[in-house]
Amino acid sequence: MAQLQLEKKNKSFLQDAIIQVGAGGSAGFIEVCIMHPMDLVKTRFQLQVSTAKSDPMYYTGIRDCMSKMYRNEGITAFWKGILPPIIVETPKRAVKFLTFEQYKQFFLFGFNVPTPLTFSCAGFFAGVTEAILVNPFEVVKVKLQSNLKRVKDSPSTFAVTKEIIVNHGLGTNGLNKGLSATIMRNAVFNSFYFGFYHSVKGYIPVQKDPWIEFLTKCGIGFTSGSIASCLNIPFDVAKSRIQGSTNKEYKGTINTICIIYKNEGFRALYKGLLPKVLRLGPGGAIMLVVYDYMHAYLTNTLKN
Repeated sequence: MAQLQLEKKNKSFLQDAIIQVGAGGSAGFIEVCIMHPMDLVKTRFQLQVSTAKSDPMYYTGIRDCMSKMYRNEGITAFWKGILPPIIVETPKRAVKFLTFEQYKQFFLFGFNVPTPLTFSCAGFFAGVTEAILVNPFEVVKVKLQSNLKRVKDSPSTFAVTKEIIVNHGLGTNGLNKGLSATIMRNAVFNSFYFGFYHSVKGYIPVQKDPWIEFLTKCGIGFTSGSIASCLNIPFDVAKSRIQGSTNKEYKGTINTICIIYKNEGFRALYKGLLPKVLRLGPGGAIMLVVYDYMHAYLTNTLKN
């Protein structure tokens, strides 16, 4: 009897894991394919140091940045560096949602149902786990995105990865450069993102009209992604500088933030905020809504 119950429990856990991985992976893949151009524009702004208009990396706004990229680098430039996110996005989001569900059980704090604090703590540690997995891909992606040549004249993803490993290794000067900044960026984002979305969604009654329910989830997801982007962007700017700049002064998250603040002012810590919000606002909505619907579909398919 005990053996049968253990087998049922293991089968249930495996099914839940498959559902969470499948739903999270699908959500991440769709989100990155749609929103990658905004991520690229965000990175270009964050790497911008000079205010001289003659500098090829001087951009006055999103439209100016995209126009210069299109004119100088071609239409395919908007998807520069997409291969590392594509490769990692499915397992990354799968890990993000899978670990969130597991951490959620850990942070119940004795309550029978999750509280807003439960969602926030689970999101924070899911972000830490996600960041450790994704950071090497972020290093390669930022290196590719900082290249101003046309795609056909730019080194491949494999060539850039090989160059980093050969010249700098796998440590914090190589493929794990900027790890602490990535951890703080993802942890802060996911803490608010999951905390706000699940807490607010829990207080809003389920709508009978499927379109109203869909739009409600989109609205909560958009708000979650937008506010979380505003909260974590100083860490994102620091990450981009550490991983993409040739300035060797950028070492350590807090040190880099202090250098940027000292040399460029407080507003520099929010460089790329608009394209980041334009990416992670809609992206946040896409990801959570796709996850919810895919989770429901897989649950219905595998458990019924």
